Amino acid sequence: MVDYHAANQPYQYGPSSGGNGGGGGVGDYMAQEDDWDRDLLLDPAWEKQQRKTFTAWCNSHLRKAGTQIENIDEDFRDGLKLMLLLEVISGERLPKPERGKMRVHKINNVNKALDFIASKGVKLVSIGAEEIVDGNAKMTLGMIWTIILRFAIQDISVEETSAKEGLLLWCQRKTAPYKNVNVQNFHISWKDGLAFNALIHRHRPELIEYDKLRKDDPVTNLNNAFEVAEKYLDIPKMLDAEDIVNTARPDEKAIMTYVSSFYHAFSGAQKAETAANRICKVLAVNQENEHLMEDYEKLASDLLVWIRRTIPWLEDRVPQKTIQEMQQKLEDFRDYRRVHKPPKVQEKCQLEINFNTLQTKLRLSNRPAFMPSEGKMVSDINNSWQHLEQAEKGFEEWLLNVIRRLERLDHLAEKFGQKASIHEAWTDGKEAMLKQKDYETATLSDIKALIRKHEAFESDLAAHQDRVEQIAAIAQELNELDYYDSPSVNTRCQKICDQWDALGSLTHSRREALEKTEKQLETIDQLHLEYAKRAAPFNNWMESAMEDLQDMFIVHTIEEIEVQQLVPKRDDALLEEQSKQQSNERLRRQFASQANIVGPWIQTKMEEIGRISIEMNGTLEDQLNHLKQYEQSIVDYKPNLDLLEQQHQLIQEALIFDNKHTNYTMEHIRVGWEQLLTTIARTINEVENQILTRDAKGISQEQMQEFRASFNHFDKDHGGALGPEEFKACLISLGYDVENDRQGDAEFNRIMSVVDPNNSGIVTFQAFIDFMSRETTDTDTADQVIASFKVLAGDKNFITAEELRRELPPDQAEYCIARMAPYQGPDAAPGALDYKSFSTALYGESDL
Repeated sequence: MVDYHAANQPYQYGPSSGGNGGGGGVGDYMAQEDDWDRDLLLDPAWEKQQRKTFTAWCNSHLRKAGTQIENIDEDFRDGLKLMLLLEVISGERLPKPERGKMRVHKINNVNKALDFIASKGVKLVSIGAEEIVDGNAKMTLGMIWTIILRFAIQDISVEETSAKEGLLLWCQRKTAPYKNVNVQNFHISWKDGLAFNALIHRHRPELIEYDKLRKDDPVTNLNNAFEVAEKYLDIPKMLDAEDIVNTARPDEKAIMTYVSSFYHAFSGAQKAETAANRICKVLAVNQENEHLMEDYEKLASDLLVWIRRTIPWLEDRVPQKTIQEMQQKLEDFRDYRRVHKPPKVQEKCQLEINFNTLQTKLRLSNRPAFMPSEGKMVSDINNSWQHLEQAEKGFEEWLLNVIRRLERLDHLAEKFGQKASIHEAWTDGKEAMLKQKDYETATLSDIKALIRKHEAFESDLAAHQDRVEQIAAIAQELNELDYYDSPSVNTRCQKICDQWDALGSLTHSRREALEKTEKQLETIDQLHLEYAKRAAPFNNWMESAMEDLQDMFIVHTIEEIEVQQLVPKRDDALLEEQSKQQSNERLRRQFASQANIVGPWIQTKMEEIGRISIEMNGTLEDQLNHLKQYEQSIVDYKPNLDLLEQQHQLIQEALIFDNKHTNYTMEHIRVGWEQLLTTIARTINEVENQILTRDAKGISQEQMQEFRASFNHFDKDHGGALGPEEFKACLISLGYDVENDRQGDAEFNRIMSVVDPNNSGIVTFQAFIDFMSRETTDTDTADQVIASFKVLAGDKNFITAEELRRELPPDQAEYCIARMAPYQGPDAAPGALDYKSFSTALYGESDL
């Protein structure tokens, strides 16, 4: 039972018991006050300091409720502001006060306040409601000091000490580095003002220029500390510098009250700083993840644009007209393979690495899995890439086939031109010859000679029939093979055929004319028979001479000479072709020799990488170092691939289409090389993510090896991933109830949604160890972030942009402001932002 009425007992105030910690309760140290302190209890200077300090302290809390006191003796007499003060500093509701003006109402209100103080474990002695209602200054100051002790000092705890001793130790720890500061008590240690300035500078160095303070100027020091505290720390001025300096021993209770405000201001700031640090850490994780998501989206978009732009080019199989144009197209394809595609292979590999790293970080930070935009999943990229490689697969073969066809066309066109030129040279002047009327003035012998000559021409004409047919056949083949210059070929062929027909007609007409003339001359010859008989020897001689002369004219002498000239040319062509084929064979052997080294080397490296990642020898760091050494050895091997590319280019330029000396084509080597680069990069990334997971979840090396052994046991094809059935078998072996029944299937489907959120149909080792260690991670939660925001918001259910900008770094403050929805609660204020929905959205529990 609290004694409120022992008014006649000697004046005492303060709790007689209670407290905690190794330093004793708040009542204990009161019992230790020495006689000198009690003798000076009524010192007017001390009372003045207490009145000012206690009033300022009360107002620092009452202003939160929109009110204040002017006179500490008078303004608590009705008990109303006293009850309000207790409600503000405790955060609890007191019984409803009585609003009457009568003394009994005031006493009842004060008693409610004193009862509340007693309920907090404070034993009040000699303080009664009547003294407070009567405006007893000493009793009122004593009561306020009791409240200060209980609510501002008692709960201070520093290194196993509490209350007064805890506050003193805190001051000593904070001011230890400062020269001319030696805090041993709460009176004379503070007279020169340096201790106050040191406390501020320790926590807010930008507010105090400590090195410029002088110990011999206490008033300036004190006023500087008081003004800075009021302006920047929201600590009201509770003391007067002159009062402290002019008092031999400043009032301990006033100093303690004021210093406790620093403790709470800075401990509150520390609490706010801790909350802000937690929020900053969470936001930093989210911002980094968002940057990774944005990078993934951009890289995926750019890669898809390139793929979609490239596929139509590879699928465009419309041949060019000339070998030169097709060879340029082949050169463009070489540039694509050597210059344009390799960086895209790296980008695709990096895209997968970024995606896997992001998903690992999201899992480790208790965030939902990342779902890329529609059409930009890793599977979508892979499908598009497969389409690209399918289009690419037959492109080079098509190019070479077209070049081979054009080469044949050029050969046929050249052959056509040669035969046509020979024929045209032969027919040159033949029409004019056949149109001659030389037989009209010829003698019978002339006619017979002309007939013999004509018969020789007819034989020659018949012999040329095959050439004309060959020319027509070549022209027909050029047309069928869609030769680009077919119109000119057709025109020339048609001219030859038309001329041939004309020559045939003219030959027939000349024969008829010669035969007719021969008959006419034979008749005349009969008439001159006698003359002929007499002139027979001469005529025979003449005819023989003429025949000999004519024979020299109609034989193929010139052509025979031309054939003799073509023989050495043909020999030269054969020698040139032999040299070309010998060179081609050297190129084949040269390429095959290099390819038969590079191909097996790539295959061996692929197998070795697989063994490293599966066997798991040594620590993860050992594996990572080993893999990076392999990666460097692969990079160092690149000149061998470049040499092979150069040899392949020489083979293509020589139009060599087969190579019996090797089973490796350049395309096989290229695909193997790309797979090797992708595999080593992906494997390194997997190990890096395993290290992230291990460190975040505290997995030991032994546990990691156990996880790997279990995984490898069910990874039958050693592909580095488990199919659904393999994973189910693994779970069953580990004791999970996922048997083939309704309940087991539901549980298995739930687990699969965790380990394979993107429905890829496989479970990677990374996802497996994430699942196996899912309960060991100590991560921030949405509730913890909400609690941190609540601290920054001063326990409000909302926060303002001003508070965010004050408590957080600029970029993170703006990040929150841009994403927080307006607060819609009943206690909403202008500009209020909803930090609760924002916090839950960070963890995927709702949408921003």
